[in-house]
Amino acid sequence: MSRYNKLDQLGADSPLPSSPDEAVLERVANPCSEPYMVRLVAPEFTSICPVTGQPDFAHLVVDYCPDEWIVESKAFKLFLGSYRNHGDFHEACTTGIAQRLVREIAPKWLRIGGYWYPRGGIPIDVFYQFGTPPKGLWIPDQGVPPYRGRG
Repeated sequence: MSRYNKLDQLGADSPLPSSPDEAVLERVANPCSEPYMVRLVAPEFTSICPVTGQPDFAHLVVDYCPDEWIVESKAFKLFLGSYRNHGDFHEACTTGIAQRLVREIAPKWLRIGGYWYPRGGIPIDVFYQFGTPPKGLWIPDQGVPPYRGRG
């Protein structure tokens, strides 16, 4: 059997899922047995405020050390896009993305930084970590400065 699972979304017409629960996170076998870090960045993440219905915007940075699986990037993009019409608070969106990745790809270690742009004058940054980084894993800074008119 190939190291690639059946990938239904990659190379196919794949409409945006209507919700995060309906999104399929496809995965691929990890090609490397040594510990390394993968960084996924979404500088234009969008969701909806569950109270006002107004859009919320964030710069997301996901870092993880794979075990047996890596997330397929198109599936990840579609998963994030499914939040565009999803109403939830910043904390629920950020931690929910991390927890779903943990369930689907079972990394050795994962962290997410959700750097939310302000509405009402208050930027909210949300951080979540799963597991302990393997010894010797190089983990660079996420590179998102404290809010001073991010952009």
